[in-house]
Amino acid sequence: MDTTPNTKIWTDLDLDAEGKQIGYFRLPLAVHDRSGDDVGYSFEAIPVVTIRNGEGPGVLLMAGSHGNEYEGQIILMKLIRELRAEDVRGRIIILPGANAPAVRADRRNSPLDDGNLNRKFPGDPDGDPTSMIAHLIESELLTRVDYAFDLHSGSLSIEYLPCAVVARPSDPDRMGDALDLLRAFGMPTGMIIEHSTGGNRALIGACRRQNVQHLSTELGGGGGVSRAAIDIAEHGVMRLLHHVGVTRRPLTERPPLDCRLLKRVPSWDYIYAETSERGLFEPFVGLGDRVEAGQTTGLIHFTTAPWREPQPVIAKSGGVILCRRIPARTGLGDCVFVLGKDWTS
Repeated sequence: MDTTPNTKIWTDLDLDAEGKQIGYFRLPLAVHDRSGDDVGYSFEAIPVVTIRNGEGPGVLLMAGSHGNEYEGQIILMKLIRELRAEDVRGRIIILPGANAPAVRADRRNSPLDDGNLNRKFPGDPDGDPTSMIAHLIESELLTRVDYAFDLHSGSLSIEYLPCAVVARPSDPDRMGDALDLLRAFGMPTGMIIEHSTGGNRALIGACRRQNVQHLSTELGGGGGVSRAAIDIAEHGVMRLLHHVGVTRRPLTERPPLDCRLLKRVPSWDYIYAETSERGLFEPFVGLGDRVEAGQTTGLIHFTTAPWREPQPVIAKSGGVILCRRIPARTGLGDCVFVLGKDWTS
């Protein structure tokens, strides 16, 4: 694909060619001197792999929308090295570091424009760098596929109970397909969200506009890499690819785990700190634990007045702990736990 009227990002790859191709999308950047004047151009390299073998479904695999979420990037890099063209029936496009500037800088958002890729769709071919990447994904990649699997983790400040995630489809008749994806992925926890956090500006919004089925993950977080989450999720990705028919044979013999289905509660039912003075949060519960309304989930201890009684943090709603705040230093308005409830159709 050369530069087209649809996008200013270019690549030497033919996205529709048969076989396995490895290369880059090139995101054009202006270079400025110290006075701020343009002195030339460079590009940011976004790694991409395409695998095509005859007719069949199309799948986009993504990670690195947020640069400091690591498990998905590792899973897709391993898959890139293992997949062969003869394994595929149809088309697979892999973006292991979709927001390449954020990946390079080891940041959630791009250092070029502070852009959060998962809040930039549908993007803009003439916009800031992150908007250009979002536009490329929606206009050039999603239009070529039937499924998009987007691998996320918690950021530096959040750790998730590892789970696969689908949003409730706008078409009720497609709910069964979404649940089938969760069960094929086969993680111990599957989460159904009623509304995407980013709405139409997130990848899920782009997928709905392009009639592409979507599944994402949350695989740990906290600035580290969860060995257990990678082990479960990489086999889940392999099962998904075979489930949707884009691989000719199963890539793993490991069966899916039984999947407990949860729905995320509304944000007003999360558990928040409600003390005006910042202190150290001591949690009493952890990921996967069930809490009841009115339960004390932890205490905030005040380092400036160590003799003061600690402030309890009370759950206003019951549910299962889906994710937790990592930094111990906590104050008014900080979310310490996100909850999920058992899903019923």
